[in-house]
Amino acid sequence: MSQPVSLAAALPTPRMIVQRLDRSVVGQDRAKCTLAVAVANHHVRLFDVLDWESAAPTVTDASLRQVVIEKSNVLLIGPSGSGKTHLARALAECLDVPFAVADATTLTEAGYVGDDVETVLHKLLMAAGGDVAEARQGIVFIDEIDKLGGDRVHGTKDMRLGVQHALLRMIEGTVANVPPSGGYKVVGETCVPFDTSNVLFICGGAFVGLEEIVARRIGRRASFGFEQAGSTVGDEAENPLHNVLPEDVEGFGLIPELLGRLPIIATLDDLGVEDLARILREPTNSLLAQYRKLLKYRHTDLELTDGAIREIAKMAHERGNGARGLRAVVERVLEPVLFDPRPWTTARITEATVRGGEVEYDPFGLPGAAPLRHRIVRRSATGS
Repeated sequence: MSQPVSLAAALPTPRMIVQRLDRSVVGQDRAKCTLAVAVANHHVRLFDVLDWESAAPTVTDASLRQVVIEKSNVLLIGPSGSGKTHLARALAECLDVPFAVADATTLTEAGYVGDDVETVLHKLLMAAGGDVAEARQGIVFIDEIDKLGGDRVHGTKDMRLGVQHALLRMIEGTVANVPPSGGYKVVGETCVPFDTSNVLFICGGAFVGLEEIVARRIGRRASFGFEQAGSTVGDEAENPLHNVLPEDVEGFGLIPELLGRLPIIATLDDLGVEDLARILREPTNSLLAQYRKLLKYRHTDLELTDGAIREIAKMAHERGNGARGLRAVVERVLEPVLFDPRPWTTARITEATVRGGEVEYDPFGLPGAAPLRHRIVRRSATGS
């Protein structure tokens, strides 16, 4: 007779999660590891109750029966364009759970003009196809969380604090009444009860100026002789955010209770030219792969030299908005090819092409056909 399979065997390990993330997220190894551990532990938490009811429970120690595993909500810190939203989305996709994104700057307290926090849950419910049970195990990413503590969000300080308290209740676990239409609550309308206790929340923000706060703290401690053997203070000098602590974030105006519900802090690095070049080449669903597929429908192949890819990455890096700047540059560079594709040819883009030179079309499938050269007439890829 075969032994019953433990539920633990179905749980993804952090290493497995990182391996899946590596297929779509370039670099950011430190953040991927932190998120993988947090999400893996979150899944253990979800299976905790089921484990006691299974035929082969993993935890048999009665002394652990009363232990409650708390949620591992995450604060994701990184500069604009470093891939916070992409990383959170990729995490949900590799785990096959519903995912919703919300901008904290658009959220308001109930009764004010704007989106109240329940609209976030409505998005998650729609991502789950209306299945409440599935949505309750999803992931919500709230971006621009750092703006809730500053003056760049509409409304008064009291209103911003009200949004933080509303988010606090949702993040720590409550039963919210979600309007089925996703808009404002209407008198007499039957809302959907939504228990947020098992939803994983990832809150992201750039926290501009946080590096200086952390660097001063690290420098002050080191100067007073608190650096110990094995300390990573020297390594953290390259990116102080790797050594961020909750108290460093408190100065941005977020209430301590909200920060306390985001116990896991993951930090992303600014993307360099090589990172941007890898983003163009490596992911399965990379930008270049998407354009190659688009042109395939026009019977045109697309080829970019390493120099062309690096030049595109340099242009995007100079714009200063990270990975999100890549598409604009690529679109501008490929615009002539997309506008006038040459069927049964390979469009070859070189470094010179990116700088405004000629694109070469090599006919394929036509014996003896001579290469064609087409002058790209367009504005500079770095222009507006």
